[in-house]
Amino acid sequence: MKNQTRRQFLQAVSIGALLAPATGRGTPAERRGLKLKLGLASYTFRKFSLERTLAETARLDLKYISLKDFHLALDSTPDECQKVAEQVKEAGIELYGGGVIYMKNEAEVHRAFDYAKAAGMKVIIGVPQHELLPLVNKKVQEYDIKVAIHNHGPTDKVYPTPASAYELIKDLDKRIGLCNDIGHTMRAGIDPAESVKRFADRLLDVHIKDVTEATKNGRAVEIGRGVIDIPKVIKTLLKIEYQGVAAFEYEKDANDPFSGLAESVGYIRGVLAAV
Repeated sequence: MKNQTRRQFLQAVSIGALLAPATGRGTPAERRGLKLKLGLASYTFRKFSLERTLAETARLDLKYISLKDFHLALDSTPDECQKVAEQVKEAGIELYGGGVIYMKNEAEVHRAFDYAKAAGMKVIIGVPQHELLPLVNKKVQEYDIKVAIHNHGPTDKVYPTPASAYELIKDLDKRIGLCNDIGHTMRAGIDPAESVKRFADRLLDVHIKDVTEATKNGRAVEIGRGVIDIPKVIKTLLKIEYQGVAAFEYEKDANDPFSGLAESVGYIRGVLAAV
């Protein structure tokens, strides 16, 4: 990516996408049996209703979603959770997870698991305080719901990097793993693809995005316009046969995110068509 312009890359991707059907069914990756589940972290539409969020997710043909509490409040009753889950299903989307959910005390751990169970979520994208990890370990065994610990970059004191989380969970139940937010990983000065590969055995979720620079000052930007080597990340996810969801968390343009999100989704699909 350093040796070619964005336009040249997109042209190459377009050619690859056009050639793929002529050389067999599906993209090159799909013909090798490699697939990547694309979804949405609903934080992207934090200023919009659940109905609008689901409509835009379906419009982009994203089949998976994790809901932030803007769209399903953490204090929702079981009936409310089930109604929202049914609403998501009716939109043709799978509600696979919830988060980011912060857990600062034992009560919040219990609430998170009850919430996820009621909504039928498979994964909690969470930030439990370190001292609560033994309780989280017991809860994943009791509920059989995974917890993907989310890193928040160099200014975060709890889990700044995937490595900081991995060191604390490596001896716990394997249903406790990582949500590698590749934007925050890059902001910490770490190659996201190398981080994905290094901790592949505990990778449960991915927040896919791009940022302007590999420092704490990096800002969210449309995928392909930033400094992350996105093709390398995608190739790595396919190589490790990642089974989770790559969820778009587009943080730019909170008042009007659709265009930038659509560009980002198109870019990733272009990369998938070419690799």
